[in-house]
Amino acid sequence: MKISVLGLGYVGSVSAACLARDGHTVIGVDPNPIKVDLINGGKSPVVETEVGELVAQHAADGSLSATTDAAQAIEQTDIALICVGTPGQDNGALDLTYLERAAGDVGRALVGLDRYYAVVVRSTVLPGTCRNLVIPTIEQESGLRHGVDFGVVMNPEFLREASAVYDFYNPPKIVVGSDVGDETEDADDRAVDMLLSLAPPTDAPVVRAPFEVAEMVKYVDNAWHALKVGFGNEIGRICHPLEIDSHAVMDIFCLDQKLNISAKYLKPGMAFGGSCLPKDVRAINYHARSHDVDLPILGNLTASNETHLERAVKLILDTGVRDVAILGLSFKAGTDDLREAPMVEVAERLLGKGLNLKIYDQNVSLARLTGANAKFIHDHLPHIGELLVDDIDQAIDTAQTVVVGNSDPAFVEVVDQVADDVNVVDLVRIMTEPPERANYKGLGW
Repeated sequence: MKISVLGLGYVGSVSAACLARDGHTVIGVDPNPIKVDLINGGKSPVVETEVGELVAQHAADGSLSATTDAAQAIEQTDIALICVGTPGQDNGALDLTYLERAAGDVGRALVGLDRYYAVVVRSTVLPGTCRNLVIPTIEQESGLRHGVDFGVVMNPEFLREASAVYDFYNPPKIVVGSDVGDETEDADDRAVDMLLSLAPPTDAPVVRAPFEVAEMVKYVDNAWHALKVGFGNEIGRICHPLEIDSHAVMDIFCLDQKLNISAKYLKPGMAFGGSCLPKDVRAINYHARSHDVDLPILGNLTASNETHLERAVKLILDTGVRDVAILGLSFKAGTDDLREAPMVEVAERLLGKGLNLKIYDQNVSLARLTGANAKFIHDHLPHIGELLVDDIDQAIDTAQTVVVGNSDPAFVEVVDQVADDVNVVDLVRIMTEPPERANYKGLGW
């Protein structure tokens, strides 16, 4: 295929070199003549393992060239990869000057081009950028219609410096963002198909998603990586004064791929609770303070959790009704453990606001409340006998709002069948696909 690569920085240079290696004809585009001359002279504008050799080889055989003239490159190609920089400003906002300029260049170049053209955004951009900036700019400059005359696809890159060529051929995932579900879906398939034809043979999952999801993924990835680095460093800081080998600790930590290095606990839902997490987070922070160690990440876990719980309460109060059914009181489905269960705190705060509550949890009943649970309910919810009911129907029969508090599978049917005029506040995403009803509220989705 004939490909334009707009922007010969790190991502653009790597992408151009690898695509030329794969047998495509690639024209790099950059307003900086120094970068253009380097490519045409067989030298890479960036220092990256293998890229220099690839540029030299394919500039020599003619499959890789560069120009400052975007229109000339687009006229000679079938697809453009926008890889321009999106530098951050002092306040954290992105400078989209280069992206807007590249989109404008594409739009002007498409005037009079009598064929469908695909545009792939590989630059890292915040959600809404393709739909609200890139597409309108191209349409305005070209007079053409997205999904008819040209297609835009978001394809975030996952290249690490010093191993970018390896990552290009061994991606963790291939994410393709488009206007999935919109009227132009069939037309956009052309751009998606053209992009996917460029992908190297790989077992990586290919995921199609709306523009905004694809744009957000890269930020989630990088925020998670930054969080992991910060977390590891804080473990090192607390281990050091204790004369504990932090690397030995983290080596053992990383052996657990069922919980620690996995998708567990990473889906948005209710605040954490139970007998272990709150207590142990407080304990490690207490221990750190006693050794004069500052742990900004670990030290703010409880505050973050409290903010999330407050949001859950507000979501319920915002329905504006007084009769509320809570389905699930224990901190996790399948247990009767109420120790630091966030739904207990939610119930207390709702009672304090004067709401009428009925609570159903098949694992929590007066007949089975003994020992620590009995004392806990006596101390924290003295009116539990009046609030707990024995079956779901009894809980929801007069409810104006139904709150799903844990992931008991029995609650799926309730949410699916509850009357249309009843509010549903889902704090755990009990449904894989949230129901399409105006009065359904999810906590983070």
